[in-house]
Parts: sequence; structure tokens; C-alpha cells
Amino acid sequence: MPSMNDILAVILGGGRGQRLYPLTKLRSKPAVPMAGKYRLIDIPISNCINSGIYRIDILTQFNSHSLHRHITQTYHFDAFHTGFVEILAAEQTPESADWYQGTADAVRKQLFQIRSARAKYVLILAGDHLYRMDYAPMAEYHWEKGADITVAVQPVKREDAPRFGILKCGQDGQIVDFVEKPKDPAVQARFVSRADEARPFLGSMGIYLFNTDVLIDLLTANPTFDDFGSDIIPHAIHTHKVFGYAFDGYWADIGTIRSFYETNLALTLADPPFNFYDPQHPIYSHARFLPGSTVEDSLLKDVLLAEGCLIRKAEIRRSVVGIRSVIASGTVIRDSILMGADYYPSEMPGEPPIGIGPNCHIEGAIIDKNARIGANVVIRPFPPGTEIARENWFVQDGIVVIPKNGVLADGTRIEPD
Repeated sequence: MPSMNDILAVILGGGRGQRLYPLTKLRSKPAVPMAGKYRLIDIPISNCINSGIYRIDILTQFNSHSLHRHITQTYHFDAFHTGFVEILAAEQTPESADWYQGTADAVRKQLFQIRSARAKYVLILAGDHLYRMDYAPMAEYHWEKGADITVAVQPVKREDAPRFGILKCGQDGQIVDFVEKPKDPAVQARFVSRADEARPFLGSMGIYLFNTDVLIDLLTANPTFDDFGSDIIPHAIHTHKVFGYAFDGYWADIGTIRSFYETNLALTLADPPFNFYDPQHPIYSHARFLPGSTVEDSLLKDVLLAEGCLIRKAEIRRSVVGIRSVIASGTVIRDSILMGADYYPSEMPGEPPIGIGPNCHIEGAIIDKNARIGANVVIRPFPPGTEIARENWFVQDGIVVIPKNGVLADGTRIEPD
């Protein structure tokens, strides 16, 4: 039986991350902060480490400096360990002068590095999902079935089928058909794979385990296939043994501002859908050695509070308060995500200090890192679907977003007319 040491993990860092803009204005998508103290990239890397996969490549091409700094500061293996976590950035080569054209094309352009790892299997992962998964049972399933490719699949509700790639599995688990985001009920009826009326479909999670030689053959023999979900997998099910591995745990796609916002706020619940407190399968991140948070005469209800914060006489409800957040007295924060700061406040002439000033009312907002919010600022949510772009603030799907290093002067009001 092969072992987990035979697997190379390749995490796809995504393109420009336009659906998460402006959070991706100054950083790549995997570097976007999550849950107060983590970054999105920490999720798949932690799943790999907890699964015994210690060779990890991350593919990215836009705004990679922040991601590179986080990786180099966080993930170190000692000199006697063969593991690594490294970034493979898009680059011009004699073979190609183009950017990545899609998920499969990104891997194709890094085949030299993938071959050099000499791994028998390649695990392809996305960098913008929140879930906890042990990849070892999936690998064992792959080996037991003698599969060429194994796709992680999850039960999908009937109303959610138009958002997923839907797979049809036979009795033995082999995938026999695929359709991308079906909207026609007649088409959907052909792809029912489960007896559960509420969740009759199986959707692809964007997690693929390939035999390395199969991956190389598919990518080199089909140079126009740029995407795994819409090109490689639909083609491979007719030419190779492709199996579906069922996963029924929590899984959330954090590819849009709305999903990012709702997923983070769900973590403030007393019984959150995703548990960051699992001692057996922790989520790793950069150890910052910050002091405990100080909360003075404040009301906090359903708040996820990170370390190193300074909160003075404030009211905070159903919100995420990230590392080094500074919140002045008299401020009310509801249904919001504060990403905190990279450093503690310093005075800058003519600008408010980093953090939230006094007597503010902030509701339905995402405040990115190092933002400077002056006194008496009012932010309220807009109707869903509203899209507005201003110099210092944005509204995405009704959610107000203050970008990284953004500044709002005293008395600024951002609210529907």
C-alpha cells in the first residue's frame, strides 16, 4: 500500500480574486484574513499537515508578496525533515510567456517542479474554502479502487445544484457523467445520485487526487484544457477510472464578499458550524506572540475576539474582532468583521489613528487591516445586490467594505439614502 509520503499537494491560489475585491486589492486571495487571526491559505495547509502530507506547493500570480511573507514566517520544517511549503509564482519561461489561464493551466505551467518532487500522486486543492478534512481516507479509497483520479464530492441540495459541478456516480462509486451548474430540471433529474430527497445530488468540492503520470498525460495531451472542473474531469471520466469520494462534513466556498461575510459571522455563534477549537486537528497560522486583549467596561455579545485588542467602553454584537483591533469609547459595532491591524496605532498628521474612533456606529461592514476610522463615523448596510465604488470605501452585494489602509475622516456617513 502506498503512503501519504507519496503525495504532493498543490494548492491553487486563484487569479485576481475579483469576486473578493477590494479584499484582494493589495493581496492574493489565499492571503485574505479569516476568523480574526488566520488567512485563507492556512485552511488547506493545515489539512495537509494534519493528514500527514508535508510536501506542499502553492500556485499564485497576483499580489503574492503578502502571501509569501506569511508562508515564510509561518511554515518551517527542521533540517532533518523532508517537508516543505513553497510558493510557485507564475513566470515567463521559454515554453510559455502567458499568465495562468485557469486551474489546469496553472498546474500545466508548473509541471517541471511537480515532476522534480517525484511524488506518485498529486492532490489538487483550492485556496478559498473553509473545511476540515483528513485526506488519508480519500487516499486509501483512491488506492483501494485502483483509481486514476478521485474527486471529493459532497451532497448538494436541489436548490443549490445550479451553483455546482454535479457528478453522476455508479453503484461502485465510479463517476459516469458530469454537468456544470445545471439549471434545467430535466437535466438535473438525470444526475440524481442519492436517495435523500433534500440532497439528491453530488457536487464536486474542487479537490482532486491524481496519479501523477495520469495528470501529466492529461495536461500535456490536451493543451487547450485550461480548467479541471469544466475541462479535465469531464474528459477524463470517458478515458480513465475516475471515482467520487463522499465527504459529508462542513464545507464552505469563500469566493465572494457575501460568502466571506456570512461565513465569518457564523463563527460568532455559540455553536459555530466550523470548529476552530479541535485539539486533534488544529488550524495553524503565524504565531505573533501578542498580549491578551483588554476590554474596559464594554458589552460584547456573540463576538469572536482575537488577541492583542484594546477595547474601551464599546458595544459589540455578532462581530469578528481581529488581531490588534483598537476600538474607542462610545462606539457601537454590529454584524461586522474587523480584520484588525499589522501593527499598533501610530499618529499620522491629518489622519485618524489606526482603529475605530470614538462614538462610531458600524453595522453590516467589513473593515480591512490598518484602516483608520475617525470619530462619529456612521456605516450602515445597503440592500443586497447594491454595488458602489468610491475612493475610500466600497459596497459589494450590500456589504460596506473599507479596504486595507483605508481612511474615513471624522463624521463620515456611509448609508443608504
